[in-house]
Amino acid sequence: MKKIFFAFTSVLLHLNMSAQTGADVSLFKDLEYRLAGPYKGGRVTAVAGIETQPNVFYMGATGGGIWKTTDYGQSWRNVSDGYFATGSIGAIRVHQKNPDIVYAGTGSDGIRSNVIIGKGVYKSSDAGESWKFCGLGNAGQIGAVELNPDNPDIAYVAAIGNPFGQNMERGLFRTTDGGNNWSKCLYISPQTGVCDVELCPGNPLIVYAAGWSVERRPWTIKSGSFDAGIYRSGDGGNTWDRLYKGLPQGMIGKSDLAVCPADPDILYVLIEAVENPGLYVSHDRGETFEFVSNQAGLLDRPFYYCNVDVDPVNPDKVYINSTAFYVSMDGGKTWSRRSTPHSDNHDMWINPSNTDIFIQSNDGGANITRDGGVTWSTQENQPTAELYQVDLDDQYPYWIYAGQQDNSTIALPSRINGSAGRAATTWYISVGGCETGPAVPKPGNPDIVYTNCKGRFGRYNKSTGQEKQYYVGAESLYGFNPADLKYRFQRVSPVVVSPHDPNIVYHGSQYLHMTRDEGVTWETISPDLTANEPDKQVISGTPITRDITGEEYYSTIYSIAESPVKQGVIWVGANDGPVSVTRDGGTTWKNVTPPDLSPGGRVQTIEASPHNPAKAYFAVYRYLLNDWKPYIYRTTDYGETWQLLTTGSNGIPFDIPARVIREDPEREGLLYAGTESGIFISFDDGVTWQKFQKNLPVVPVTDIKIFRDDLVLSTMGRSFWIMDNICPLRQFDLAGTSGISSPLLLELKEALKVRRGPGADIDYYLPAAVKEITITITDASGSTVGVFENSSALGSGDSVTEENWKQILVKRRTSVRTDEGFHRFVWDLATYGPVPGADRRSGGSGIQVVPGTYGIKLEADSITAETELVVLPDPLIVDDGVSIKDLQEQYDLAVQVRDLLSQARLFSETISSEMKNLMDKTGRKGKLTGSDKKDYEILMELNRKMVNDTVPYPQGMLLEQVSYLYSMLNTADQKPGGDAFMRYRELTGILSALKDEYKKIGKK
Repeated sequence: MKKIFFAFTSVLLHLNMSAQTGADVSLFKDLEYRLAGPYKGGRVTAVAGIETQPNVFYMGATGGGIWKTTDYGQSWRNVSDGYFATGSIGAIRVHQKNPDIVYAGTGSDGIRSNVIIGKGVYKSSDAGESWKFCGLGNAGQIGAVELNPDNPDIAYVAAIGNPFGQNMERGLFRTTDGGNNWSKCLYISPQTGVCDVELCPGNPLIVYAAGWSVERRPWTIKSGSFDAGIYRSGDGGNTWDRLYKGLPQGMIGKSDLAVCPADPDILYVLIEAVENPGLYVSHDRGETFEFVSNQAGLLDRPFYYCNVDVDPVNPDKVYINSTAFYVSMDGGKTWSRRSTPHSDNHDMWINPSNTDIFIQSNDGGANITRDGGVTWSTQENQPTAELYQVDLDDQYPYWIYAGQQDNSTIALPSRINGSAGRAATTWYISVGGCETGPAVPKPGNPDIVYTNCKGRFGRYNKSTGQEKQYYVGAESLYGFNPADLKYRFQRVSPVVVSPHDPNIVYHGSQYLHMTRDEGVTWETISPDLTANEPDKQVISGTPITRDITGEEYYSTIYSIAESPVKQGVIWVGANDGPVSVTRDGGTTWKNVTPPDLSPGGRVQTIEASPHNPAKAYFAVYRYLLNDWKPYIYRTTDYGETWQLLTTGSNGIPFDIPARVIREDPEREGLLYAGTESGIFISFDDGVTWQKFQKNLPVVPVTDIKIFRDDLVLSTMGRSFWIMDNICPLRQFDLAGTSGISSPLLLELKEALKVRRGPGADIDYYLPAAVKEITITITDASGSTVGVFENSSALGSGDSVTEENWKQILVKRRTSVRTDEGFHRFVWDLATYGPVPGADRRSGGSGIQVVPGTYGIKLEADSITAETELVVLPDPLIVDDGVSIKDLQEQYDLAVQVRDLLSQARLFSETISSEMKNLMDKTGRKGKLTGSDKKDYEILMELNRKMVNDTVPYPQGMLLEQVSYLYSMLNTADQKPGGDAFMRYRELTGILSALKDEYKKIGKK
């Protein structure tokens, strides 16, 4: 779409690329993000409920924060936004005797490689409506919270600790004053924290704790130590004993505990161990244990699952959440699988008053049952998707693509043209590949999607629903030591289409691969571009449980970017540190890793500048190495030299890792950075940064794309978000707004005429607050389409008559902001509608305008600024054969019908007024006589022909008939049918005849 720039009659707002200081992002008050979907639940590892309120539950997502339902899961709302410093939730507990008290521990206990670090403990005293931070900010991952059943001021927190390095703030913590102060009542070692805690029913002084030593490195997951295991206190946590009798000895991994209120002597333990792992039970409060079961599946991937629960009224009914969901009716001796809405199960809470009611969570979200697990509430109402990346196609509206953790690839429209429930948030399809993604649509043909599934390349066709499989090397990757693989593909292996040729696709193992025939044949165009340290090429999962799914394959290519400016300039980043570039399409390569960058970090994103082939950026992600600094680099000389753009003091804090960096394709040096807790913006090519969070939740931003002037984000736990129309960000002088003294209009983005669409953004800037403001819109002929003021015109005392109704209704009911700063007024691309009915409540919708050029005039106090707005037709309508001539014809007829409806409504009001006047002449008990009686009978007959009777299913009279025609003409973009013209002429004649009949009134 061609950009058209119009001069303003006031100060011209223009770019000044020589000024490199930075505009104030707080000026952009009206720019916000919108949730684009999907409402497709992500991983939930913490749930809780309320015994006396069986309809109320909480769930804690691993990146999406805390959500609450009051209707058994039919709907959920977030209650942690604005309070929590992280969306990663590890534990939730409600005090059952005072359910207004809720504690939450952050940081999930499922220590995947994409785990989000915890930020402490929070407490609500009003059932989740508000929260306060209660400390333990360095406790890392919190596996459990338990509350004294009689005193909510006494709480215990099981702190696993920092999973990426040693720290002292781990173990079991206790508060006795409601979270104001904490004491470490059980400390094992700097490596070993506590992952679970339980209080003995009936005697809360007996406390059980499960110690766990876990460490996540980029190339492995370690679980186990000699000092882990089960601990018990008999005095509320002051002193502790380690429990041994009957339990596994030696190296112990992750454990989980379950106690039964119906029999407080019973304690279940599910335990990872080198010898005799499995389920154990104690019948004497932990004094001795006996082995119960090690059935396959109960201890799948302990670092990720390991969850045992017991029915609160039946101590023999035991549940285990693992890859599958298991239940035992005989104390754990035998097991059967039960169905849940999604596999990969994590947590549950059972209502003690009715154990058929419980909430259960898994990698698809949270679900509630009221019949013991026979049926479940939906997970299709939770916008907590964990997305690895975002890609876009080029259809209208454009669609959004990604891999969703533990689900599949997904694709959904950025907008829905029409009414569709939650619009785009409810629409999604799978497009091949699998959970890891990416899913990359082919430019020019959105039916074709190039996909990845854990290193396996596919070509998906939406039309056939089939995915052709073209794996590089065609070698099964699961279970291998990466040192033995020919091609090392990480689970999230990149797939990139050349910006110069949609038939060229790049794919990365430790080598860069290229195909020109959609994967049928592959060419390796690079050497090994990774560090490939031999000691990192190991089988993951030590020292107890082998776990090698490709997630930890180290020394692989993680990001690829070809310069949009110059073909053959290709940048590559590895997940173990190196950055490489070729300037000749892969014939020669150069390692251009910045010398000041410590080795080993994941080059999460490379951005080849859309303005300069020698310029590139990359973001390195090092927190898996316990390095929490953000790393964003820039080069302008093909990597010969680099500048670190994140110093820790220039806007992005020193402890917020960066995941993604993008440069605006229209304005060079305008940068967007996605970090572990949100998004930042730079107007000066990274010299300074500002937080650009707006209404975006605190969540990791995993990827960013800028397309058709929209800013599109993927997140690790809150689905996709879009900031529509970021044109104003590109237009402010980089030196700020200090030199702007008059109100002004910004260059306006072309608007698409889309029914039930977003409308046209009219952006303006006020250097100071004004008292009066008016926006006037005129068409090409100079006729006024609409006038918008900072106060409502209709209903202010003006009398609407047949002579002045257009002058009054052209001033639309709305408000235009008058305070200082940047503002966005959204015009609905419609002119005014008909005169409202007699109740003055609704006049009907306005008429959508015809594509073309419209004049925009801003009047702020005594200052005037003018520009133009180009309205384009909906491409889908054009493809359907509807022309501008058709739309003009439809508009002209709709205007005629609108005017006819307005005249009819005003005439009907005149009839009603005359009838009232005649009745008023008679007094309260009088009767009409003579000419007054004759006039009244004429008016009654006119009214009968104008207005429907009050009986059920009345015949439609003139007002309804005209309104019916008006509605028909304003439903879709189309050439009006011949019957519409005919009916308009008929209705015009009927109204004219009725007016002639009205003229008989008063005549003798």
